[in-house]
Amino acid sequence: MQRTIFSLAFVAIILSSCGGSKKQEVAETPTLSGLYASKFKGTVDEKETALYVLKNTAGMEVTVTNFGGRIVSIAVPDKNGTIKDVVLGFDSIGAYLGNDSNFGALIGRYGNRIAKGQFTLDGTTYNLPVNNGENSLHGGNKGFHNTYFDIRQIDDQSLICSYTSVDGEAGYPGNLQVKVTYTLTDDNAIAIAYEATTDKPTVVNLTNHSYFNLSGDPRQTILEHVLFINADRYTPVKADLIPTGKINPVKATPMDFTTPTVIGDRIDDATFEQLVFGTGYDHNWIFTASNDVNTVACKLICPSTGIFMEVYTSEPAVQFYSGNFLDGSQTGKNGIAYRQRTALCLETQHYPDSPNQPSFPSTTLRPGETYTSFCKYKFGVE
Repeated sequence: MQRTIFSLAFVAIILSSCGGSKKQEVAETPTLSGLYASKFKGTVDEKETALYVLKNTAGMEVTVTNFGGRIVSIAVPDKNGTIKDVVLGFDSIGAYLGNDSNFGALIGRYGNRIAKGQFTLDGTTYNLPVNNGENSLHGGNKGFHNTYFDIRQIDDQSLICSYTSVDGEAGYPGNLQVKVTYTLTDDNAIAIAYEATTDKPTVVNLTNHSYFNLSGDPRQTILEHVLFINADRYTPVKADLIPTGKINPVKATPMDFTTPTVIGDRIDDATFEQLVFGTGYDHNWIFTASNDVNTVACKLICPSTGIFMEVYTSEPAVQFYSGNFLDGSQTGKNGIAYRQRTALCLETQHYPDSPNQPSFPSTTLRPGETYTSFCKYKFGVE
């Protein structure tokens, strides 16, 4: 009997090795937002790309890729408990590489615009890539959004993105050591802490460029969203969206969001020149409670889902951009074309063109100093 059992086992092994029994493949489990980690495996600058997943105890999920340190998805429950992905992006690394976009990216060295791609620091003039008319925007086409960040995941709820921007990269002086920490808190907030040091005087203005649509369906616009900005002043711009240098009150203008206001109510007011210049909102608001991380700086609400997002920051200002230049040419997650005003950005920051505007708060960083900035996007339902 023992010999018979041995023989049957031997035959089974032979059949298995010859394909007599097929090995069952285990299906890859998607993230809450429907992404597959395997689709984010690739190479950038001869380094491997990946998708990193953060989850908290409340059921919220955030995914990040090391290409541009980008937030790829933010999955939160709506008022009915249905999970919604509330940021724009793509479902594979190849799609990011094939699009010159800022979706979800860390922005540097200088977020926003610098006039004519030029600034002077300590008597030396530096020339930057021009990629927005005559101006430099978000560090140029090879800004941080198109570079590789080393990512170290600390635990289920936090990771660190690191990058060294070498002296002369994109025209900026100094070797800049950058560290950005993403932390997903148990009260459904994604906190972003920035640090940077330099070995030469330089300018720095880091931010995140996530596009939000709290409906979770970017086939819908954000025009029905309700927005509050705790700011009583803003920096008006010229036709090329470079600040004039003035600081104007928002009161009695379409720029006043000091009380919660439906975004679409005034966005196409052709009698207000600033909205004509921006084709909608694309301006810098100055917070009333500047640098106060415990005060709500902005609050965005989607009436249909009940999802709200509060913004807290150590920065003095925010760029509210209403997705005016999205034109349907980019197809994102779930095969949805991203059309005009299907999402908005709330980029915490120092003012645009500060290196050329002596009256604006300084963005100069010198050796021995540490640049720090903090922003938190907190989600809930009401």
